[in-house]
Amino acid sequence: MSELSSSTAENAVAPGHLYVVATPIGNLGDLSPRAQAVLRGVDRICAEDTRTSGSLLAHFGIQRPLSPLHEHNEDRAVADVLAQLREGRAVAVISDAGTPLISDPGFVLVRAAREAGIPVIAVPGPCAAIAALSLAGLPSDAFCFAGFLPHKQSARRERLRELGGLPQTLIFYESSHRIAETLDDLVAELGPERRVCLAREITKRFEQSVLLPASELVAWLAADSNRGRGEFVLVIEGAPAASAGKIEQLRLLRVLLKELSPAKAARVAAELTGARKNELYALAMELGSSGGSE
Repeated sequence: MSELSSSTAENAVAPGHLYVVATPIGNLGDLSPRAQAVLRGVDRICAEDTRTSGSLLAHFGIQRPLSPLHEHNEDRAVADVLAQLREGRAVAVISDAGTPLISDPGFVLVRAAREAGIPVIAVPGPCAAIAALSLAGLPSDAFCFAGFLPHKQSARRERLRELGGLPQTLIFYESSHRIAETLDDLVAELGPERRVCLAREITKRFEQSVLLPASELVAWLAADSNRGRGEFVLVIEGAPAASAGKIEQLRLLRVLLKELSPAKAARVAAELTGARKNELYALAMELGSSGGSE
């Protein structure tokens, strides 16, 4: 794994291979020489948006046939791409920005290629999630990337409750339309002291990142309307052990209280978790008095 090579032969495109190629998330200088060589050498490029990718390829003087591959046509397009690969053509898959499959199309094609015994080669490069993790200043030895949170607040909060008790660092993508609401939900579900790194417009002209407790981050965002613009990555501190335990207890009680009385829910939760029944009963009563939204 330690051997490195930059030879032309090593970078050549092989017939019948599928190449998963990462593209810039903002700075065009991040398209690697190898990525450029592969995109020039393949017979066809499958792109999330052929217009966006066409502009990227034109910037680098790359002229290859483009085919759309996005969430609405991926199932239908796979058979045609596999046929081309079986005939010995080399194909690359790219998304609008970043690494394909990471909250972008490509999974259906890669899975089908694997099942068909077709070699799949990664041409690594930009990925907003990993870039944000690298600059966040939060533990990076173990992390959970969960893509975009749900659009609706109730589902978003439920997702935060589900993952908020994990000890690993959490990574989410978010849009400018929901970033303020999502930060409010973070405070409500994970607590005001949970540290969050907000990174926006990574590698672009107005790149900005800040690490703050969740409640302070809400105020930071509201202080300048420009801070709410662009594309966001949220890197969230994992739950402390004690906090993680309580969050899991609350999650379990919420489910049990849909069918059981507080006393019965506490008894079942105690049997499942080993926690004290009286403490769980107190939590169940708190949930009941707050309508289950704590």
